[in-house]
Amino acid sequence: MSNDLTLAEKLRDPDFIPPLSQAIPLGLQHVLAMFVSNFTPAIIVGLAAGYSFGSPDLVFLIQMSMLFAGIATLFQTIGMGPVGGRLPIMQGTSFAFIPIMIPIVKTAGMGALFGGIVAGGIFHFCLGRFIGKIRHWFPPLVTGLVVLTIGLSLIPVGIEYAAGGVPLKGKPGFGGFEHWFLAIVVIVVTMGVKFYVKGVMASAAVLVGILAGYFCGLAMGMVNFGGVANASWFAIPTPFKYGFEFNIAAVVGMCAMAVVSAIETVGDVSGITKGGAGREATEKEIQGATYADGLGTAVAGVFGGLPNTSFSQNVGLIAITGVMSRFVVTIGAMFLILCGLVPKVGALVASMPIAVLGGGVIVMFGMVAAAGLSMLADVKWNQRNMLIFAVSLSVGLGLKAVPEALQYVPIDLKNLLATGLLPVAFLAIVMHLLLPKIEGDTAG
Repeated sequence: MSNDLTLAEKLRDPDFIPPLSQAIPLGLQHVLAMFVSNFTPAIIVGLAAGYSFGSPDLVFLIQMSMLFAGIATLFQTIGMGPVGGRLPIMQGTSFAFIPIMIPIVKTAGMGALFGGIVAGGIFHFCLGRFIGKIRHWFPPLVTGLVVLTIGLSLIPVGIEYAAGGVPLKGKPGFGGFEHWFLAIVVIVVTMGVKFYVKGVMASAAVLVGILAGYFCGLAMGMVNFGGVANASWFAIPTPFKYGFEFNIAAVVGMCAMAVVSAIETVGDVSGITKGGAGREATEKEIQGATYADGLGTAVAGVFGGLPNTSFSQNVGLIAITGVMSRFVVTIGAMFLILCGLVPKVGALVASMPIAVLGGGVIVMFGMVAAAGLSMLADVKWNQRNMLIFAVSLSVGLGLKAVPEALQYVPIDLKNLLATGLLPVAFLAIVMHLLLPKIEGDTAG
């Protein structure tokens, strides 16, 4: 690289290695932007499986979410052979799979969940071979509708947590002032930091909000550090800790969502190259990133980690900072791996009052829904597209709201249809591919 280039120009080169004095804070900025979003799915799945806050099993899931987000990020930034986009792609635990994972753990158990994750990861890896050929299946109408459905499906979870959590539901303590107070503190602080603070703090607004709620909970005597004291300082991940089995509903659900996750990664890779370098992503970069996505998910599933995907908030961070150096994101990945090997970090997260997490996920899941609406803003709302949107969303959310309507459907198929998300995605894709364009329709 020419010495005549300015530092800003050098930072737009993915292969540029900045001094550690710059790389470390820039890498930590990426971690701060995704830290809460990364471990939140692990807590939601753990609670759905019946683990209590502060329990060793929940701590383990949080620990694995950090460890394998870091490892999957290294697959992207460093790469090996065809695997890896070799771009500053930050990986993390995916929200998109939560509506599928919750019914799996409730009906089939954790062993079936991780069998599905490994199978889905392998399928996701295979998608890398021909991902470019099916991109036309997923116009903004389909992707926006799927993302909107994910957000709408998860919002009730945030309200339940903010009111005190599912174990209290139906009991006098559910919806108590102390729970809502903590959730509101998180929401208010998050919004205040996001709009009135600049720089690193603004990119980590949700994390700052959760810390504020955490300290309020501590002052109110709602934090128990017993799990932190009992957690070890160092631990190696245990393969197949929760068992391992192949359940047809889990495998089909995870493979179906792998397609959605792969398309999300294609969009993120394109966003990184456009926002950071002002160019289109190459086919090699898209394929490599998809391979890394799938490999990261499959490896994580073996050790108790949840599905990984590229994190869109970090794509936005690259567009803001203009830093394309993959070495910077590699530094962030090393920090996540270090946290994942120290169970006390996971235990500290698990000691958080559930209402604090509720305030955070109300914001995050609402933002997921808002992101879906943003994608749908690019859609031409003619009669054809309005019909696809109407039928897909009505059937999907309707089946989720009234699962009793599926009582005569085989149990595995019922579990998939009752997620809401899979019917929405399936119907939207099929109708988009089969319904003819309406000539002369100027509506929308």
